[in-house]
Parts: sequence; C-alpha cells; structure tokens
Amino acid sequence: MDSPVLYSLTSSLHGEMAPDARREPFIQAIEAALGTPFDCRGADFDGYGQDDALELIYIRTGGTEGLFLEKVAPALPLEGAVRLLASGQSNSLAASMEILSWLRQRGIDGEILHNSPADIAARLRAIRGAETPVSHPDASKTCLPGAEKAFLHPVTFGRILEGQRFGVIGKPSDWLISSDVDYSAAREILGAELIDIPIPELVEEARKEQWTLPEGFSLNAPNAPRYGRKLDENDFRGALSIYGALRRLVARYRLNGLTLRCFDLLDVLHNTGCLALAILNTEGITATCEGDVPAMLSMAVARARTGSASFQVNLSRIEGGRLLFAHCTVPLSLVRNYCYDTHFESGIGVAVHGEMPEGEVTLFKLSPDLKCMVSIPARLVENPYGNHLCRTQVVVEAPGAADYFLKTPIGNHHVIVPGKL
Repeated sequence: MDSPVLYSLTSSLHGEMAPDARREPFIQAIEAALGTPFDCRGADFDGYGQDDALELIYIRTGGTEGLFLEKVAPALPLEGAVRLLASGQSNSLAASMEILSWLRQRGIDGEILHNSPADIAARLRAIRGAETPVSHPDASKTCLPGAEKAFLHPVTFGRILEGQRFGVIGKPSDWLISSDVDYSAAREILGAELIDIPIPELVEEARKEQWTLPEGFSLNAPNAPRYGRKLDENDFRGALSIYGALRRLVARYRLNGLTLRCFDLLDVLHNTGCLALAILNTEGITATCEGDVPAMLSMAVARARTGSASFQVNLSRIEGGRLLFAHCTVPLSLVRNYCYDTHFESGIGVAVHGEMPEGEVTLFKLSPDLKCMVSIPARLVENPYGNHLCRTQVVVEAPGAADYFLKTPIGNHHVIVPGKL
C-alpha cells in the first residue's frame, strides 16, 4: 500500500517523549507490520485533508486536545473519518477519547486506532481497501442501544444531589474540550449547585501554609518512588498547604465537593493537588482534578448511591477485554496500601501509587449534558506500577467494553466505583 501520512501532536508537559515520533518503537513496529514507512509530517498540518492519502493523527500524549483544536479543527469537517492513532503510554489513549468525543458531538466521523501494531496495520489495510467512512452517532445525545453503545443508558437518578454545593476551582483544564457542563442543567437534573472559585483565591490560601494533618492520617507511607525522585519535607509541606487551602475553601463556600484545575499549580506553587485530593476524598469530600466537572458529578452520584469514594481515571491501554486505567491521585480509603511518588507529567509534587483490592467494580461516567451515562460492570484484577503512566494503575476486565471506549466515549475521564452501582 502507499505510505500513510502520519501527523502527530505532543504536549510540552511530556518531556519523556522522543522529539521525533519516527524514533518510537511503537511507530517502528507498525511500519514493520505494514511493510512500508509512514510519510511523517509531524505537527505541520498545512496539507491535512487536501489529498487522497490515508491520513492518521498520532495523539502522542495527554494534554494535546487544545492543540487539536488549534491545528486540526480549522480544516474540519472533512470527507471521510478523522483517524486518531493512540499508543498505550503517556495518556495518549485518554486524549484521543476526549478528541473523538468532541468530534462526535459535532457530527464528524472518527475512530481511534489502538491495539497491537499488527492489528493497527491490518486496520489500515482494510481502510485503504474500503475507504468507507466510519459513522458513530452522538452517544451523548442519544442512548439508544447498539453494538458499541450497549453500556450507555439514560440518567434516571433524579435530583440525587439535591442541596449539595460543588466548587469549580479555576475552571476546567484547556484539554477537556468535550466536557462542558451547563450549570443550570446540573441544578435542574441532579439538584447540584456549581460555584466558580478563582484559582488565585486558592493560591493565596496555600501560601499561608496553615495546615495540619487530618486525624488518622500519617506521612509514614513508604517514600521510595519507583520512577520519580525521593520526596523531601518541602514536597510534603507544599502538598499539605494545598490540602489546607482546599479545606478552608470547602468551609468558606460550604462545599460537598470540588474540582481543581490542578496543572495551574505546577508553576505557581511548584506542587500538585494529588495528595490533597486523595485525602479529601477519604474524608467524604468529593474531589477531582483537572477541573473535570462531569467526573466530579459522576463521583458525587456514585457516593450518593453507594456511600463510597471512587477513583477518577484515564484509560491508558486496551488489550482485548483488559483495560489499564491510571491517575496520580486515588482516595486513600480505596487502597490497601500505598507509597508516594512524584507527579507523572511534571516530575514534581507528591503523587500517590496505591493498590486497590481485586474484585467487582463498576466503570461509570455521566455525559456532559447529564442526560446519558455509561455504566460497565467489571472486575479489578491487577495493580501494576509501570513507567510512562500516571502513578496509580489498575487493570480491570470488562469484556465487550473496548468498542465503547474506542468508538463512542463520552469524554476522557471515567470513574471506578467499588462493587455495583
């Protein structure tokens, strides 16, 4: 076959990536399986969609969704499908899911190519042979049953969060391009009140360094990171200053939960919110990162239904019916043991590597319009600790769920709820 054209998007947050995608073993393995090299264009999208070549956009890392809007979106809609290539590291798949969700919300055909290099090569040959657009209706607006939508259902909880207040601290991160929530819809559908809180207010509180360890919490967990550097007293002091600041905002605004635009803290406070959110969720305050409002409301609904905290995750890798999820914070109440590490993307701050008990779980997510939800019964089977991924990692078995994540995801982050929802 003719050489497929490979474009690529890489976030500056991921310094672990090779400068040139062609140097990656993942890309080289696909080329070997294809029997031809890619025509690599890098991040130069000037010619995208302007010829008959088979084109792929390699989403190399997380945090690239804004780059997609800047570089690719102006050329849309195009004839045929937008094809996203995702690896199993550096939040590549998670970012691809957010982009695909954005495309589907606008009626634009798209698919994610993610599997073994041999399977990806076979799919490319099939595309070249058929050239048939892959159409997937907007699953955030319709919850009709279908092959890849079998896990999608209408939201029927009623105003389950009646009277609860949730802070949106610093607004959603720029890469959450398909995750906007209408505040009035949250009030009308779930009974939840959303309150904007500017990030400088949090920063001012954190700089007061007024913090105390919550009762029953200790810093005596192992401090021997497998991939990051060993943490020191200043790391913990900074992380707990963020916790103390969030605790004071919870009291000031009478919050039941919050979501934090946490990456803004990297340059300003030289730390992360990972440890603070791990503690808050353990204390019964629903807390999510990256300013993700649908994830926060999903976790709040899960808590209201089960009385338990849940785990906000990125999907990092799919191998058949086995799904690898990861994030740098996890409620301490959900893990049987844990150790400290640095934040994956930045290499700073205090993140948590925790191990969750094996057993029955539910993969859950509310759509941004709060009319639809995904609920997937699964089983947690493994707690790996690999490189090039966020620090807490779990493998769940969910037969048949891969099509949902690769074809009709409702955004990036999902939540893992212990037991049945």
